[in-house]
Order: sequence, then structure tokens, then C-alpha cells
Amino acid sequence: MKISLVVPVLNEQEAIPVFYKTVKENKELSKYKIEILFINDGSTDLTESIIDAIALSDNDVLALNFTRNFGKEPALMAGLEYATGDAVVPIDVDLQDPIEVIPEMIDKWLNGADVVLGKRVDRAADSILKRNTAEWFYKVHNKISDLQIQENVGDFRLLSRDIVEHIKQLPERNLFMKGILSWVGGNVEVVEYTRQERSAGDTKFNGWKLWNFAIEGITSFSTLPLRVWSYIGFVISLLSLFYGGWIILDKFINENPVPGFPTLIVAIVFLGGIQLIGIGIVGEYVGRVYIESKQRPRYLLKQQKYPQATDNNAPVNVESVNFSSSDSKPNSFYKKAK
Repeated sequence: MKISLVVPVLNEQEAIPVFYKTVKENKELSKYKIEILFINDGSTDLTESIIDAIALSDNDVLALNFTRNFGKEPALMAGLEYATGDAVVPIDVDLQDPIEVIPEMIDKWLNGADVVLGKRVDRAADSILKRNTAEWFYKVHNKISDLQIQENVGDFRLLSRDIVEHIKQLPERNLFMKGILSWVGGNVEVVEYTRQERSAGDTKFNGWKLWNFAIEGITSFSTLPLRVWSYIGFVISLLSLFYGGWIILDKFINENPVPGFPTLIVAIVFLGGIQLIGIGIVGEYVGRVYIESKQRPRYLLKQQKYPQATDNNAPVNVESVNFSSSDSKPNSFYKKAK
């Protein structure tokens, strides 16, 4: 039985050795054949050299290097496409999602679950801003979308081989993996855990990236933002009709002068702002259609060919490798991914 760990990495030269050592030294995981897939999302530090060196010496490790930064979502999809395990576990390299939870996930999978979600019961390790914005996003998304995403559940979960094969069939280029992983359904179980502090390095997500991520999630699985503008237009039309009628009555009954230039300016600016907001929302969806229509690959991969390792089960002493040396890198070639 093989379990694949899908690990996207971006400038994580400090965290990768810690993660690799933790996985290899976990006694519960040693009962299974563990495959580790590091997906390098265009790192600019020594990440590529480190994962290449590990993959050269350990047949259970595969290093996939993107030609540039394509984003975490394409990196997760690449991991699912190249994973060969009977079950696949996407996990961050920072160990905030603890390795010790995976054996419990495996037990639930062996007992019939197709998907085992890792649910965070304590997010004290995250910043207040991240906790609050995540809570708001889940509430808004689940209100306006038919697809419900469990709160406090990230990418950390176990997926059966059948579920992975279903996901690989999806053709879209704009990926919102939390939604996609929930969309496929299946028999779902939950494992609760406490989110930990980062083992090393710094987070690569900032407020702007989180905002774009939220927009991606909402536009991927809901058309309500488009539909609501029909209602807004209808309400504004009714208000304009009533206001126009009131002006006419006020003119003939009370002989009050018709409001002039200031009222006109306010009305024009207000309606112009409403129209621009509506056009912006429509533009988000049109942009998604435009990107999908070009059918570009989700990512481009520098795929490495590694020589056979001398000992398939021996963990690598990553501290003994000169990662800055070009000799530690295998020859590579560019390959267009699926």
C-alpha cells in the first residue's frame, strides 16, 4: 500500500529538510510505503537544489520543478497528476498541519472513507487577520454557492485513488482546489487537529493573494454576483420611477421648483458608480471565460530524470549535500504539462 504526500513549495529551503526528516522518522508512517512529491512553484532560493538532491538519493521522492511561479493551485494539481499512491495527501511543507494526523486519516480511509478531511479545531497559530478573513470567506461562499465547503478545512486531507482520478478529469485552468476537492463528493470523514506553528521559514501568502484567492473561490462556484445586478437594476428603476412621480406631483400641487443641477450631478455619479461595479463583476466572469478559452496548460514543468538510488529506503542526510553546486542537479528538459 502506497501513500503519496503532495507538497507544494515556494522558497522553502529552511522547511524542506525539517519536513523530510519528520516524515522519514515517523514510526506510524513507516508501516506504509510513503511517496513524497515536492512541487517547486518557481522558487528563487535553494529549494530546487534541495529537492533535486533528495530525489537523487531517495527513490520514494519525486521533485517537480515549474518553469516559473504558476501558483499553489496548479502545484497541487500537478502533484495529484503525478502521484502514484493508493491514497494521496496534499500537505504544506511548514508542518502546521501535523504529520501525526495522517495515520488516523489512513485508518478512516481503510474503513471505507473516500475523503478524510483535516479540520482545524484551534487556529491560534494563525494571525487574527487570517482567522477572521477565513471565517468571513467561508460564510459568504456557503451563503451564495450551492457547493458547501467545510469551515476550517484547508487542502490537508486524504483522497482515495478513485477521487484523485475524478479530479484529474476536470478540464478547467482557473483552479480553486478547496472547491474542486469538495465538488467531487464521496464518502467523507473528518479528523480534527490543532494547527501548529510553522516549523521554519515564513508564510508566502499576503493580504492581496488571499483577496484574489477569495474572488477566485466565489466566481468559480457561484453565479449569484451576476444575478444580483438584475435585482439591483430593478430596484433602482423603481426608485427612479417613484422619485420622478414625486417631483411631478410636487411641482403641480405645491408649485415647488424642480431640483436642478446638484441633484442631477448626484444622480449621475451614483448611477455611474453602480454601473462600474456591475461591469467589474461581469468582467471577472468574462475574464475567466477568456482564460479558459485559450486552453493554455495549467503549468510548465522542468521534469527531471533521476538515476536509480542505491538504497530505496534510506533517508537522505540533506545537511551533507552541497545544494549550491550545479553538480547536484540532474539534467532536465522542458515538458508541457497536462
